[in-house]
This record gives sequence, C-alpha cells and structure tokens, in this order.
Amino acid sequence: MIRRPKKHELLALLPETLVLTRTRDTALRYLSFDDGPDPEHTPPLLDTLARHGVKASFFLVGEKIEAHPEIVERIVAEGHMVGNHSYSHWSFRNMDITHQLDEVYRTDALLRRFDDRPHHRMRPPHGYVGARLLMHFATQRRSLVYWSYDSLDYQEQPIEMLVTRLLDAPPAPGDIVLMHDDSGKATAALDIVLPQWLARGMRFAALPGNAP
Repeated sequence: MIRRPKKHELLALLPETLVLTRTRDTALRYLSFDDGPDPEHTPPLLDTLARHGVKASFFLVGEKIEAHPEIVERIVAEGHMVGNHSYSHWSFRNMDITHQLDEVYRTDALLRRFDDRPHHRMRPPHGYVGARLLMHFATQRRSLVYWSYDSLDYQEQPIEMLVTRLLDAPPAPGDIVLMHDDSGKATAALDIVLPQWLARGMRFAALPGNAP
C-alpha cells in the first residue's frame, strides 16, 4: 500500500495556491524527483523520460545546481519543470526563519539563471515546514509542493519489490509522485513500469511553474 502520511492529509486542507499535495486533474499524473541534479543518475533518468515522451518536475538542491549547471540546462531544455529544494538540503526543523529563507532565496537565484523565473515552487527538504515559513509563503503568494503518492524509492529494497508495488498500486489521476534522482532506483523502476503505465492509458506532465 502506498503511504500517505497524516501530515499530508492536514496540509491538503490548506489552499492549493499555498500548499499543493495533489491536483484536481482527472487525466494526468505528475512525476517529481528530489535531491538532484546528480551527474551519475540524472542523465540516465532524463534519457528514460525522453524515450517515453514524459515530462516531469525536478526539485533541485542549490549546492548541486552550482556543481552541475549543465544538467540543469538539459532539464529545462527538455521541457521539465525545475523547483526549489533548498540550498543545502539540511532539514529546516532546527533552522531559524532567517536561515530558512536564505536557503530558499539563494536557490531561487540560482534557478533563475536557467528559466528566468523570479521564484520557484518549493519542496522543503525532508518535507518539514514550520508555521513561520508557511506564513511567509502565504504573504508572498508563493507555493509549496508536497506529494500524494510516495514511491518509497529511497528505501533499501530490491528493485523488483519497487516495480511490483508501482504496478499493483499505480498513481491515480491528479497524484504527485515522489521519487528521487540521487540514485539509480527511479530510472531502473521507470524503465519497466513507464511502458506498462502508458499502455494502460496513463498520462504524465510536469507541474506548472510559478507565474513569473
């Protein structure tokens, strides 16, 4: 069974313009990948998505953007959305709001070089968001993005188990799927499941970016 944390059920009660956990779309699913760009794992993942004509969303870490700008250029050039996953990927839980906002806006500035957007959809590292950051995003009319379908691709388990779960309980229309591109698990699984999902008539898209 796919895990949907209680916290996400509570966040889903907030306006979609502030916190998006899933969409109301009745036709599309949304693959999203955290923790990149990674020089070993992101390019093969992009190859897989391109081979199947699937667009996705990448929530990128600032330090890795600085180290691998050419991968970010490719992500954007191939029509995927780039989002903000903080600068350092340290949990916001023990940071004060000044430090949190520095992580957010420092990464926004890096991403702006690639897509000219002043702000980007934000997924907090480890999924943690406190009241002060939430209030800041509300007053600035910015968007936090979570997920409604956790692939669990970060767990220590055989790829076969991951594939079986994804095929037996696939994402529903409107689901935002959490995956990661700092290992090869997502690519290995999607190489198998994407053709079958597409054959079932499932369609995928990138999340729309924040309006510039």
